[in-house]
Amino acid sequence: MSRWTNIIEDLLSRVSDIGNTILANSDADSIKLSLSEKCQALLSNVGEATGLARSREILDDYKRLDKTEQLAFFQQIYANFGVDEDLLRQTVNEWLKHPDKIESRKIHTISEPLSQELIRRLNLSYGGTAALVKMREDLLEHIKTDLSLAALDKDFQHLFTSWFNNGFLRLERISWSTPATILEKIIAYEAVHEIQGWDELRLRVAAHDRRLYAFFHPSLSDEPLIFVEVALTGDMPNNISSILSGDRQTLDPHLASTAVFYSISNCQTGLRGISFGNFLIKQVVEELKRELPDLNRFVTMSPVPGLRRWIDSKPALATNLQSLVDKLTPLTKKPDDTFIEKNQQGLYQLAAHYLLEAKHHKGEPYDPVSKFHLGNGARLEQINLWADESKRGFTGSWGIMVNYEYDLSSIEINHEHFVREGIISTSPSVKRLYKNS
Repeated sequence: MSRWTNIIEDLLSRVSDIGNTILANSDADSIKLSLSEKCQALLSNVGEATGLARSREILDDYKRLDKTEQLAFFQQIYANFGVDEDLLRQTVNEWLKHPDKIESRKIHTISEPLSQELIRRLNLSYGGTAALVKMREDLLEHIKTDLSLAALDKDFQHLFTSWFNNGFLRLERISWSTPATILEKIIAYEAVHEIQGWDELRLRVAAHDRRLYAFFHPSLSDEPLIFVEVALTGDMPNNISSILSGDRQTLDPHLASTAVFYSISNCQTGLRGISFGNFLIKQVVEELKRELPDLNRFVTMSPVPGLRRWIDSKPALATNLQSLVDKLTPLTKKPDDTFIEKNQQGLYQLAAHYLLEAKHHKGEPYDPVSKFHLGNGARLEQINLWADESKRGFTGSWGIMVNYEYDLSSIEINHEHFVREGIISTSPSVKRLYKNS
């Protein structure tokens, strides 16, 4: 945490203390107010010190709520802090009649839910951003119970998208000298290939041919938002064990030609849906090119987490692929060599068919990892069979993994084709597998 951050936080704390004194003197019944009423009072406050104190009080009260009380709180905010529809309707009608007298921006202001201004004011208090991220994490759970709260979540998303845009994020390389509190969080947040303790973490951050980069935000200074793990190699890998093995031979990074992004982990559930990954990969590529200008390939070693789930949804498949699926479904571990030799080509074709054909109802790729990398402008480069023999890898996709390639000369055009037309940039080898499926 920087010296200036400490100074600002100390100043906010002092202002909040002044506000607490004002509240204590002017609002003796404050303790009797419901949390919803305190939110109403916060929106009516004009004094900065009072507002800071009130916002801190609300966030402290919220932390003491149990799950049932949280749900009731969110429902009250949704019901009572929306748009004044009568005023909006009246303003729109007046603007339609007299567009020269009413500025159209006024409609935008009136159409904004009060809940957005409430969230903004709560954010002013010391630690407000972190508290609101945690609050949204709770909200996402409660949406499962009350779907109407998804509208309230839109307010959080709208504001978080601005507060956590790339201009506010700080890219840091995580090394063995990074504070232990952050290293512990890297171990805890790793979501793709579990880190089994400190020795394994050291292999990932201290080895000469390994890098780990994370995004941080000034309001969550010791909390990584997202991080990516990178292996520096001599070529594109076809399995994950060659990267994770503790017995591998370390490569001089200056002899590496390829950077492999083998794990990307989002750390904050309360920031789900706020996109960091595309900025992260692009900045890390720039960072690596500065450090190691001889690197000429940037690829991933990616899981295919949706494959087995898609198969379980009983999609319509060609007879040969359906026959293969019937053989694969009972498997709980890697089969013998005879099975592999007999069915290898079919499994390649099944994977290619899934990656290029399986779509959600909106026309987006069914596989979330594929959607992420293709949306960033990567090319579907190579399909690897039996590449992840861990229980998790086999359960999700029979051990299949994929290399996506970030070709710096075509990232932008790949991105445009994918976003505008749904065109997936694909290597010739994957195209052949798909055509034969």
